[in-house]
Amino acid sequence: IRTNADTPEMAKNAVMLGAEGIGLCRTEHMFFEGDRIDTMRQMILASDESDRRKALKKLLPFQRRDFAGLFKAMGTLPVTIRLLDPPLHEFLPHDDTTRRQLATKLGLTQEAIADRVKALHEENPMLGHRGCRLGITYPEITEMQARAIFEAAAQVGKLKKPIKVKPEIMIPLVGFKTELQNQVDIVHQVAREVMDKKGVKIDYSVGTMIEIPRAAVTAAEIAEVAEFFSFGTNDLTQTALGLSRDDMGGFFDDYRNREIFSQNPFASLDQGGVGKLVETAATKGRETRKGMKLGICGEHGGDPASIGFFHNVGLDYVSCSPPRVPVARLSAAQAALK
Repeated sequence: IRTNADTPEMAKNAVMLGAEGIGLCRTEHMFFEGDRIDTMRQMILASDESDRRKALKKLLPFQRRDFAGLFKAMGTLPVTIRLLDPPLHEFLPHDDTTRRQLATKLGLTQEAIADRVKALHEENPMLGHRGCRLGITYPEITEMQARAIFEAAAQVGKLKKPIKVKPEIMIPLVGFKTELQNQVDIVHQVAREVMDKKGVKIDYSVGTMIEIPRAAVTAAEIAEVAEFFSFGTNDLTQTALGLSRDDMGGFFDDYRNREIFSQNPFASLDQGGVGKLVETAATKGRETRKGMKLGICGEHGGDPASIGFFHNVGLDYVSCSPPRVPVARLSAAQAALK
């Protein structure tokens, strides 16, 4: 059982509850702390790559410190780090007061900020410019995050009591092998640069989150590049069912009353549909890459019925929020005994 944890405090709490690693660290949560959100906004509002890189250079120490804290909290336990996933508009202010304060701080006009917010607006952001698509459009973001990870790993490896970590870097929202290859090449390049500069050897792996049906059905191809799969069953459920988790409240009760849904598919996995995609991807992935590590980091990882299914499909671990770890441990033990 692994935790979904974004901070050293969450990680320590999860370990106390019995977690054996972090299956999902959502790096975007790190950008909202303190003053760094304004630096993130500066990066998003930059007019060109040069200005974006200047802002990213300011963010690098924050990310490096965050990752070093996670590695110290987890010791030699595995840590899976997902690169930036949400669309950029989520980081920008939408109220006039915050826009005015940001404009003053960055030396911009409120109109310029409003124009950028408008330009980034998407009708369906869940299926828009997010995940690996951000890293492909702005490779400098992937570079900064990878650099922070490897520099943090080098740092904790040189402590008085060295910690030998093996970061697992996860590329989100991949649907095509070529998308993944693009991002993996950047990660490998940065890894070489950091290891050469620091004079260290860092053992790491790069994999992907399977959260789009196309990724599941082409898993044999994607496994040629991915060293591990982690199933993001929250978005995989949304994309497979064509159903918004946030907008189904208006008809969910009717569906359950008419026994169309036996349960909430976002709480307990739709085994006959989404489960088939998970099973297909697991089988095809391991046909290409023998012994491939497979996990699941959606909230279904804390649901007892879903955990039994994941065990039968052959996944190596489930990851869930820290409070759900004890229930997940019990359910995993019961599944193994069965």
